Amino acid sequence: MDWIDSIGFIAASLTTASFVPQAWKIIRHKKVKDLSLTMYAMMFTGQGGWLIYGVLSQDFPLILANIIGCSLTGTIIAFKIFIKE
Repeated sequence: MDWIDSIGFIAASLTTASFVPQAWKIIRHKKVKDLSLTMYAMMFTGQGGWLIYGVLSQDFPLILANIIGCSLTGTIIAFKIFIKE
């Protein structure tokens, strides 16, 4: 792994990990009333686009970060749609 990949892994780890506290709080408290569904839908769509781009360009940091990111934002969206508190 070269230094460019290292930067990619660090950036991907930080941006992906930033969703963990919000997702964990939602799962624990089951409260999503004040969250924007539009924001999370846009984020999920963007992450899906980056995932496709990462697969097509064979960029492992992008692929890994966006698989995890889509999972976290998808969980938040599911809670927002089905819990509605």
